[in-house]
Amino acid sequence: MPTNAALLAILKRVPVIPVLTVDDPYEAVSLARALVAGGLDVLEVTLRTDGALKAIEAMAREVPEAILGAGTVLTASQVWEAKSAGANFLVSPGSTIKLSEAAAQSGTPLLPGVATASEAMAMAEMGHHVLKFFPAEPAGGTAYLKSLGAPLPHLTFCPTGGIDAEKAKSYLALSNVVCVGGSWVTPADAVKAGDWPRITELAKQCAALR
Repeated sequence: MPTNAALLAILKRVPVIPVLTVDDPYEAVSLARALVAGGLDVLEVTLRTDGALKAIEAMAREVPEAILGAGTVLTASQVWEAKSAGANFLVSPGSTIKLSEAAAQSGTPLLPGVATASEAMAMAEMGHHVLKFFPAEPAGGTAYLKSLGAPLPHLTFCPTGGIDAEKAKSYLALSNVVCVGGSWVTPADAVKAGDWPRITELAKQCAALR
């Protein structure tokens, strides 16, 4: 069965989960330290680069206070690879039966992505009551997500996709939103320059949104 309570406890720790696309383990560690220093200790590392799993391993080893999620998990094999690397939870842009079953077998909480009421209902039937709303802005934004609240009051969402600092406030004001995910916390130019103090400051601003 999906571990809704464990996942919800993780997501409640922060108002914003930084969505990270990293390849270099050394850079990943510095980035994780900067974000944790700013009050964001729940991080999502997308499996979109060749070095993503190595980055998760390095972050898990060097920044043990961080709670790491593996994002863009698409297959059952990635579920086990992410868990082996040290991921504490999994995030997927969509939702499939095979992925849900693999996550359940691994004992690792899964945040499956949905974009419609039907997808949300299908995941709820499988026991997932905490869901990723993706892509949030293209799929209808706060108005759409708010409209799901009345017919689906038993579901909680983490919207991700096209969200920035200002839009985050509107999402966080919704009763069915536990947190949001976004990449604006780690601007590419700041990461490239190794400007960790800037990222820590941005993390502090995000942590204050709760």
